[in-house]
Amino acid sequence: MIQFFSMHHWLRVLSGSRRAVAYSLCLGLLWLPMATVLANTVDETSRQTKDSKTAEAAEDRLDTSDRLLGDMGGFRTWLYQYGITLDIQSEDEIWGNYRGGTRRTTSYNGVGTVEIGADLSKLFDLEGGLFKLSWLNIRGRSPTADRLADYNPVSGHEAYTSNRLFELWYQQSFLNGALDIKLGQQDLDNEFLISDYASLFLNANFGWPVAPSANLYSGGPSWPLASLGIRFRYRSSERMTLMFAAANDNPTGHGFYNEHDPSNQSVHPHGSNFNLNTGALLISELQYTTDWKPAWAGMESASNGLPGILRVGGMYDTATFYDQRYDKAGRSLAAPDSSENPRQHQGNWIFYGIADQMLWQAAPGSPCSIGMFGRVTSNRSDRNVVDFAIDTGLTLNAPFAGRNDDVFGIGWGMAHTSNQARKADRDMRRYSDGHYPVRGNEYRVEITYKAQITHSLDLQLDWQHIENPGGGVLNNETGRRMRDESLFGLHSTLTF
Repeated sequence: MIQFFSMHHWLRVLSGSRRAVAYSLCLGLLWLPMATVLANTVDETSRQTKDSKTAEAAEDRLDTSDRLLGDMGGFRTWLYQYGITLDIQSEDEIWGNYRGGTRRTTSYNGVGTVEIGADLSKLFDLEGGLFKLSWLNIRGRSPTADRLADYNPVSGHEAYTSNRLFELWYQQSFLNGALDIKLGQQDLDNEFLISDYASLFLNANFGWPVAPSANLYSGGPSWPLASLGIRFRYRSSERMTLMFAAANDNPTGHGFYNEHDPSNQSVHPHGSNFNLNTGALLISELQYTTDWKPAWAGMESASNGLPGILRVGGMYDTATFYDQRYDKAGRSLAAPDSSENPRQHQGNWIFYGIADQMLWQAAPGSPCSIGMFGRVTSNRSDRNVVDFAIDTGLTLNAPFAGRNDDVFGIGWGMAHTSNQARKADRDMRRYSDGHYPVRGNEYRVEITYKAQITHSLDLQLDWQHIENPGGGVLNNETGRRMRDESLFGLHSTLTF
């Protein structure tokens, strides 16, 4: 009791946003001792089935057929018997913009990922315990940062050149797997605000979308920046899942504006900052799986329909955000007598909805199928540069006979520059001697084809067109709007 009181007393002295994260982390720490007890409390039925478990363990073999290095001379199998897995992957890209941007050129970027996972039921006989450690080797140059002006990068694999720690967390499951809790440094865009079908596309907007990327500090806890936090996931039924996470909102701890590096990824390039000195990001999501049986496909009486999943959620950041138009005295930031110190707003929220649905399948169990996705995000205008965005697209799996692992996709998206930011542009035009564009909507189209070359190598050919980059942002070199951009890309994924 004395120990708990001292912890509570310590938490009381923390300021608001730090208190929210600290409470969440301490809640996780209080769960961990319980995890050991609960995870080792096995019912009598499971104790009476040791022979069947032994048989299952004998069939538990590590499949390394999709790895270039295979079993690494038996090393992976030796690790696996203790519940440890080693995954190594290299993703490399070449991008060339033949239209638009500040200049036309070709660039290379790539990322290597080393991931170590541990199933603690094998390692320490701790049922339901999982551990993960991952590290990134980021190389090359970012085509968007170098010569484009988009709200979000043309590739979700663009980042500041560095060798950095990525994720470091422990997860424990309870209630026969219905509930699991993850504690540590984690990447929220692995589980929240994502679309399964959209993951095919390379443009970053189809991953962690533009709303958090453009409006939150450092883009929030998303690749390649992870932050300390705790995540709860509860599967209330076969169809419904509830998730909640509380994490630090600013992985780097840097201010919102950084002229030298807007992404803030260069501030702490090794990923070992473990910041808890800024705001808290609270995010919740409800997931519901569907089993669609369309009458036009003659599936009314089918035992299994076409799978889909609906997601609705929201996030709230407790930090302070800057007004897009006014200074602290209520004058326009563009006015000659402005203090240039923006008005501050407490907190920021984003609401979203996502739908993934298979529309057609050649036959039950066939890899040949068509899927569709849609995602909408909405947030306030006064403190955000983007206040509404939408993404949608179609994917075709196994488009050709004998090419079961190939995927073709076409995606479209739009980001709306907030009304407050547009008014700020009009102010700049009024006070400026020259031409100053008023930003509008940014549109993007992506057409892509991913082909499996070998079991360990995939190649993906990609074409993108961005209309009104950054909503029509000013090109400082010409004094005019940035021209529309078109570019080709080639992406490779090699699994070692």
